[in-house]
Amino acid sequence: MAEIIKVGMLGIIGILTAVQIRAQKPEYGIYIGLTLGILIFGYTLKEFRRILEQFQDIQGYLGSGKEYLSILLRVIGITYICEFSSGICKDAGFGTVAEQIEILGKLAVMFAGLPILFAVIEQMQSFIG
Repeated sequence: MAEIIKVGMLGIIGILTAVQIRAQKPEYGIYIGLTLGILIFGYTLKEFRRILEQFQDIQGYLGSGKEYLSILLRVIGITYICEFSSGICKDAGFGTVAEQIEILGKLAVMFAGLPILFAVIEQMQSFIG
């Protein structure tokens, strides 16, 4: 909990600084926002390693369903990267690019989840036939 408070405070202080600097040098505000995003992303990756360790424990219980866990992790990664990239583009004033990144992310998530859909269809066919 303390780490989350630290990251939140870093974000608030950084944004307040960026707002002050943006009045004189708009490009510096974008650089500060990007730097904050990268710092928070780095912290998230550190935390993500701990989550991966937990997922490895879960994989031991899943048996043949291990592939579904990797799909879940892939979808989480796609979502986070697209959201992060989109947010940076929006902050820089490139809303159209941000929307295109969001659309790409949604399509990538849909395609990543297709193996699960096929498995469900196969299960339904085995019950019917």
